[in-house]
Parts: sequence; C-alpha cells; structure tokens
Amino acid sequence: MIPKFIFTSVSVVYASFLALLVLPSAIATEVNFTACFAQIRNGDHGNIGGTDNQGHHISNIGEATAVIYELCVTACGAGPEPFDWSVFSQQFSSWLLPWLALVSQLPFGANDKFDNLESMLLTVGSPVLAAYSLALTLLNGRWITRLFSPHTHIPKAMNALHVLNSLQQSPLIINTDDSLLISLVFLDENEPWWAELDAWLDYTHTWSIAAVTSISWVVIAYLFTLIDSFHDITISINANGQGVGLIWLWLLPIVLGWLQISPKCDSARLYRAVNRANKVAYVKTPSGAAVLASSISRQRAISLAVASLDQPVRRDELCTAPIYNYARFFPWVQAVEEVERVFRLADKQTRIPLSDDSEVGWEDQEKTAGDLRIRRMYTPSQVEARHLALKRTVLRKQNHRDQDVWSRIFLASILALSLQWGTTGAAIVAVWFTPTSGLGCRSGSYILYGGLSTVIWMMLVLSSILSRYSTATTKSTFLTRTAAQLSIFLRRCGKVLAVFNTILVIASGIFQFSKFYDRCYCNSSVLGWGYKAFFVMQFNQEDMDQVERAWIGGVALAAGTAALFAGFITLFLNPSPPSNPRSS
Repeated sequence: MIPKFIFTSVSVVYASFLALLVLPSAIATEVNFTACFAQIRNGDHGNIGGTDNQGHHISNIGEATAVIYELCVTACGAGPEPFDWSVFSQQFSSWLLPWLALVSQLPFGANDKFDNLESMLLTVGSPVLAAYSLALTLLNGRWITRLFSPHTHIPKAMNALHVLNSLQQSPLIINTDDSLLISLVFLDENEPWWAELDAWLDYTHTWSIAAVTSISWVVIAYLFTLIDSFHDITISINANGQGVGLIWLWLLPIVLGWLQISPKCDSARLYRAVNRANKVAYVKTPSGAAVLASSISRQRAISLAVASLDQPVRRDELCTAPIYNYARFFPWVQAVEEVERVFRLADKQTRIPLSDDSEVGWEDQEKTAGDLRIRRMYTPSQVEARHLALKRTVLRKQNHRDQDVWSRIFLASILALSLQWGTTGAAIVAVWFTPTSGLGCRSGSYILYGGLSTVIWMMLVLSSILSRYSTATTKSTFLTRTAAQLSIFLRRCGKVLAVFNTILVIASGIFQFSKFYDRCYCNSSVLGWGYKAFFVMQFNQEDMDQVERAWIGGVALAAGTAALFAGFITLFLNPSPPSNPRSS
C-alpha cells in the first residue's frame, strides 16, 4: 500500500500544478469563436480565407465552414477560449482523476520516502519501463522454475526456487568463499534455513478491499464516461477526454499484474527475513564438524547488499521497488546461476561417488543409478574442487544461457513497447481525426509522451548494462570507470526526463479540459498542416462519422493491447515445474 506521505505530496503537487496551468488560461485574452466566426462569415474581415472542411478555398466567405489559420488569428486573436469550470471539473473528474487515484495501488516498499516517490514518477513517466520490469519478473519466474526443475528430487531445491524467485526485488549477494554456499546446499543442518526463509518470504501484497475498490472505480467510471461520450460527440468535442482516457489505459494491466505477482518489495521485511535465517546457517569446518556460520565469521552465503556511498552506480539495484527490477536483472540472474550450479553439483553427488581426485573428468563418468540421497561431503575443500570443476564444464553451455538472457530481454521489450504504443497510439488516433484532422497540439503531446517514455526506458536499460559491466570485476580499468560514469549519467538523465514526462501527460489532460488548447494554433493543426493550416468551425455529418470511427477504433486498439498484456501476465504467472521422473 502506498504510504500516506505520497497521497499528501502528490495532492499538493497536483493542486499547485492545476492552479499554475488554469490561471494563465483564465487571465489570458479570451476568444469567443462563435461570435468571431459569425463576423468572418458576414465579411467583416474580408472575403478571402474561407475554406471547406477539407481545406479547399471557396470564393463565397458566407458559405465557409472553416477558415485559414492566418484569418483565424487576425479575426479572433491567438488566445484560448474562456475557461469553463463546469466543463473542466466534469472532464477532469471523469477522465483523469480515477487514473491518478489508481497510481496509489502500485507496489512500492522502499524505506526511503524519496525512493518511493521516484518509483511512482518513473512508472508514470515511462510506462515502457514499468511494463518491461513487470514482464521481466514474470519471464524470470518461468526461467528459474525450468532451471531448477531437474533438481526437484533434492531436498531444499524447491525452497531455493521459491526463495530466489521471491528475492527478485532485492539486491541479492551470493558468497562462495569458505564453502559457505556449498554448506548451505549440502548440509542437512541447513534444511531449516531454506524452509524458514521460504516461509518468512511467503507473504502477499495482493488483493485488498482498497485495491479492488480503486480498480472497480476506475473501470466503472471509465465505462460510464466512455458510453456517455458517444451520445453527443459535438458537445465540447475539443475538450473531450477521449484521448486522455486512452493514454492512461496502460496503468490498469500494470496494477493488475503486480497485484497478481505480489512482489516481495518491503525492504525492511526482506532484510529482516534474510538476517533471521542467516542466524541459523551452518557451515562445515575442515575438521568435518558443522557449526553455526555466525561463530566463524560475519560472512554469509546469501545476503542482501546494503546501500553504500562507495557504489553510486548500483543505486537502483539497492531500491526494492519493483520498477527497478530492470536494474537487478543481470546480477540476479548471475546469483541464481551460481546457486543452481551448486545444486547441480549436489545432483551429480547423488549419482557419482565422491573421488579423492578433484581433477577427475566427472562429466564423462558413467552416471549410474544409485542412492538418490545426497551424500554428506567429506571436507569443504574436496567439494569445493568439484564445484570448480563444474564451473569449467558449464562454460560450454554459457552461450546457450546468454541467448536465453537476451531472449527474455527481447520479449519483455516487445511486450512493453506494445503496451505503451498500443495505448498511446489509440489516444493519438482519437484526437488525430478530430477536425481539423492531422498533427496538432493534442496529438503532438501524446506522441512526445510516448517517445520520451521509450527514450527513458532505453537510457535506463542501457544504464543497467553499463553498470553490470563496470561492477563485473573488481579490477578498475579505464573502460570500467568510463562505463560506471556513463551509467550514472544515463540513469540521472532518464529520471529527470521521467519527471518531465509525468508533468507532460498530466498537463496535457489539464490543458485539454481547461480549453487551453482551444485556440487558433491548436485547432488548426498547424504542426501538421504548416502554411496550409485551417480551422474547422462548423462540423458536418461526415466529420462526426469520422470522429466516431476514430474513437471506436482507438478504444478497440487500447483495450485490445491492454487485454493482451493482461493475458500474457495470466499465462506466465506461477509456472509449475516440469515433472521430474527421478523425483518419484
């Protein structure tokens, strides 16, 4: 649940922002287009400049249904129509306010209040990034299930699968020094460690009365408003929020998706769970005795990183809000593979007797069926040697693993871009074909919003790749330092753009509802038509049919895109591990 401070701060920002946007519109030179158009048709401003609704010039100004942009500015002025509070309040509360309220149902969880606010701004400022992180989380869950499926007969393997999957929102650290990880997997004394950590992480941030109420309010309000907008589309057609409602439709599958996944993102709870589990972690000493790891050192096999000023390049990795899963993707995958490698060693131990020769080519030995019980290791050094041998053998399969990583990135990218541009494209269509058709202030703002959202996603994903490259080795070189600095630069620029884009999408709706866009420049679609721009002042039946078709098409495109993304979530959610014949 979003903290109360978010409600307070966002409400203040919205109220202040609303005042700043509406006030200039209210005090600016206002235009009465009805009276102005009547004067133009009476010939008060000459007989030149009249057109039909397709922009074709006509000789009789009295029969004109549109005028060229220059005549509009000369006769009417460059200001907007008067601010109408009744229109603004109705459109704002119907089309935009429910979506702003739904933002509160996004998962947060960071201890730092600024990080929670930042994650909200990132989500609204870049729906591509939000959908990308969500899709990656689902694909990772499917991948780790298949990765651990051959080891389901091993005690602790299913617990490990659940634990690692639950820690996708955490800065996971795997320590293989001093046989810590090997002891965690091999020792029977560590079975409670896996079981208890799995239980402590088995909490949900999912459906609640508040969440269901918020989602129901948004859906019902949108449906009612959508149906009402088709009754008489000529009423406040340029102030209508059809495009605004469509451009925010991406938020619904994102909120529903996170509620179904129930990400473990409460940072205080995550750190507490891992620390509690590590108090009962055992490690085997060279003498063969299993002792508590806490009695030997402060090092643990599995732990969570703590924020440090020495590593600003990893800042996003350390924040547990799910929007930052894009930044944790590469280190999390590496951590999971490291743990799975030890389970694979345990799997081989069930079938191949331990040899004193650590250099034996055990991957070539006959895999005889035998006792499936994991053999207790003789010494940590002996099994450590086996672990190193296993690392050498899996290098042959690394290319396949890398391809799987990039295939998940590619699929998540396609899904995220489809959701963004399916809803944004629908909003563009809805306003593009509203006379005067073409690229104007409204459609231009939607294109800018979608474009910036995509650029933000590209910058932050590239930042995560550079961050991974710069921290993959402890050796500092010119390339690693340059990559780290570039990663920080891209991350900061992306977040600044996200704040701007959040303001842009909210401002676009407010401008539309307050009639700030109802001026000669915007209603003439000058951005698209250039010097041929014209302002349609009187709609005919053909125009109304065109608008209705555009609105229906936009709704179908946005709803279909959102439904497909929601279907992907349902399809990939909670995959079951394939049956393992050896598990019986």
